[in-house]
Amino acid sequence: MTDRKIKSCQPPVADTKTPNRELPKNACDAHCHVFGPSGVFPYHANRSYTPPDAPKEKLRKLHSTLGLERAVIVQATCYDDDNSAMLDAIAHANGRYKGVAMVADEITDKELLNLHDGGVRGARFSYARHLGSEPDFSKVIRLSEKFAPLGWHAVLYLEAQDIVDNVKALGSLPAPVVIDHMARVKVAEGVQQKSFQLLLDFVRNEDFWIKISCAERLSVTGAPFDDVVPFAQAVIEAAPDRILWGTDWPHPNIHGVMPNDGDLVNLLEKYAPNRTTREKILVDNPARLYGWNG
Repeated sequence: MTDRKIKSCQPPVADTKTPNRELPKNACDAHCHVFGPSGVFPYHANRSYTPPDAPKEKLRKLHSTLGLERAVIVQATCYDDDNSAMLDAIAHANGRYKGVAMVADEITDKELLNLHDGGVRGARFSYARHLGSEPDFSKVIRLSEKFAPLGWHAVLYLEAQDIVDNVKALGSLPAPVVIDHMARVKVAEGVQQKSFQLLLDFVRNEDFWIKISCAERLSVTGAPFDDVVPFAQAVIEAAPDRILWGTDWPHPNIHGVMPNDGDLVNLLEKYAPNRTTREKILVDNPARLYGWNG
């Protein structure tokens, strides 16, 4: 293990609010995590943070309260490329959960196929600078060439400025791209900022998707996160057929007030007042990308 300090994360809110409005059938949480139990699924030695145990049973309880029937479990950096906890949760979900893995450069075609058979449909590249990482698009391209034949997509967790700095590389990826958390856009700089406008240009391309998640991380004003609404509305207007939404439960590395996931669901009505648009975001879009039928 390195000698750097490993941060501990606060737990999610236990008393989840029931949303104001019932969600449509087959609504999907397209970005959530499972952590632990650490005694069964230990965290990576060189992680930068230790999350609270948030196992599959708690995730299912959350989804039951919120009215979410499907979910995409996204691998987090605290596990690196050990996808065991995610695969276990998918295996116990009766087809309702899919996954996005983290994979190593040396992964074999057989190992990729095993992940695919386990419900994985994408690979995540976490380049969040606040977690001490910087983009490595040569790695993204190399691995995308390996998994593209399976129909997978690349999920990129990066910041808006990284899009400005890597326009050419982003445009040359051999697989569809999903951008996490609206690229952590700097809300205080407004929707006209160069990096956000470039992000909008990308998502107008049919190979680019974006998640309108993590208002609690992006907001400057705090709950109820109204300052994030214009950004979400802008990306929805740019590409309503390629928008995903997720809770980001259990919200690792949140500093300050932990959001209630019921409030995050309610925020969707501000993002997309039109019911048909909300159904696209919650049902149709994730079903198309992740291969659910019906």
